[in-house]
Amino acid sequence: MVGADIEHLAEASRCMDLARAEIAACDREDRSFPSGRVIIADQLTRGKGRFLRHWHAPVGGVWLVLALANTLLPEHSALYPLAAGVACCEAVRHFGLSATVKWVNDVYLGGRKVAGILTETVQTPQGSEEFVLIGIGLNVNNTAFAPELRNTAGAMRDFSGHPFDLPEVTATLLAKLSWNIGLLHYVEADGLAMDRGLGGAQLHPLLTAWRSLTDTIGRRVRFGFNVVEAAQYTATVLDIDANGHLVMRLDDGQLVCEGGGEIMYL
Repeated sequence: MVGADIEHLAEASRCMDLARAEIAACDREDRSFPSGRVIIADQLTRGKGRFLRHWHAPVGGVWLVLALANTLLPEHSALYPLAAGVACCEAVRHFGLSATVKWVNDVYLGGRKVAGILTETVQTPQGSEEFVLIGIGLNVNNTAFAPELRNTAGAMRDFSGHPFDLPEVTATLLAKLSWNIGLLHYVEADGLAMDRGLGGAQLHPLLTAWRSLTDTIGRRVRFGFNVVEAAQYTATVLDIDANGHLVMRLDDGQLVCEGGGEIMYL
């Protein structure tokens, strides 16, 4: 259903805000909001990431939100953030660039962040439906960044030496999202048909894909729910578990497992 309905705008404040407003309007007017709807803007004037951090989103990048009716069971819908990260990383790799994904779903090239993903859920005003909003910002041809981002952000063009066709990059990203989100639905349906849980004894193919793309496992990291302003501890990453949670070892040997928050590489 990804991309079943696409709205393209020359400019927007935030695509996620538009999706929320359209979902609410459909609910008030007793209309069905199309699951899989994508809103794409050439540039954002008020792009935001986690904790309302500013996201630089000028012309030259891919800025979109995907809105999906959340029909998955909780243990499967919890993997939406990983699915989006895998899809974005695979899309960048499709163009010959050695991208990696940092838990949960930031995409990096050469130590610089080229894509950020924000996943939220929203209830319709009448509470009859829940939607998952997946906001993606991918730096493609936009190579000028705000001063505070110049040492940490990058774009695909920086690492290729040439510009990319934005519609082709966008279509590739949507195709990868369709495949990886499709995996969530497939594994759930297969598990229900075979009367087993989250993939049973078999490793979830999405987790296998994530492990193959990440450079997080084995790294020393600083962890926090807002790691920039309030880091909580440092640890060594061991793996992710069957739920996509980060498994780490503290300096005193204690094992911890975190399902939310963010990390910073040391």
